[in-house]
Amino acid sequence: MLLRTLTAGLACTLLLAGCERQKDEAFEGQVRAYLLAHPEVLQEAAVKLRQKRALAAAGALKRAQARLERDPRDLVANPDGGVTVVQFFDYRDTYCRAVAPEVLKLIAENPDVRFVFKEHPVFGSASDAAAKAALTPQGKAKGLELYRSLMSLKTLTDARLDTAIRAAGLNPQEVREAMGERAITQQIADTRALAAEIQVKGTPTFVVGGQMIQGADVDQLRQAIKRAKSMSYQALADAPAMSTLPAAPR
Repeated sequence: MLLRTLTAGLACTLLLAGCERQKDEAFEGQVRAYLLAHPEVLQEAAVKLRQKRALAAAGALKRAQARLERDPRDLVANPDGGVTVVQFFDYRDTYCRAVAPEVLKLIAENPDVRFVFKEHPVFGSASDAAAKAALTPQGKAKGLELYRSLMSLKTLTDARLDTAIRAAGLNPQEVREAMGERAITQQIADTRALAAEIQVKGTPTFVVGGQMIQGADVDQLRQAIKRAKSMSYQALADAPAMSTLPAAPR
């Protein structure tokens, strides 16, 4: 009796599963036929997906803004600028080296724009060593000079790192002794975590006024700076004027 009951139950389950499978296949066929007849739906869905991802990325940048722009540990050029450009970079990256002269040119041309340098080594131990050298107190003191010197190297090795450090006017031995500080290792780890959080895909990556530019696209970077400046000036123009206090009674 028990065997008969179990057999009947199994048969019902298989029958229902077969029915469900047939329903699923029929539904899938209907969906496919509809999409083939109305391909514009796929385009609309793709647009919606891009918009959703853009909103998520903008939200992530907004939440990370203080860590992106105002980390006191970072090297900053033109610190009093009203607009901020953040650069994630690696000294061994071909594209970072190619765009470095343009970055230095933008810094010179735009004294009203802050440039924040995020050491983001992704190409192995030589990259790590160069980033650590730049983050030592000595390296920061020679900020742009050391950046220029390191970016001028076609290949980066230990020996060439010392050459770049020396070319920036620093003592390689003193810099190397300072590179082992735990705070420097922590800063690089924090930058990597931040890059992952805002979905930095590679180097160089720039962030300007809530916009992320992945790659060495100088034209797009210039446009983003121009747009950020325009928005900044408009915000100042829209700000309420300071009220005039009444004259003190005589």
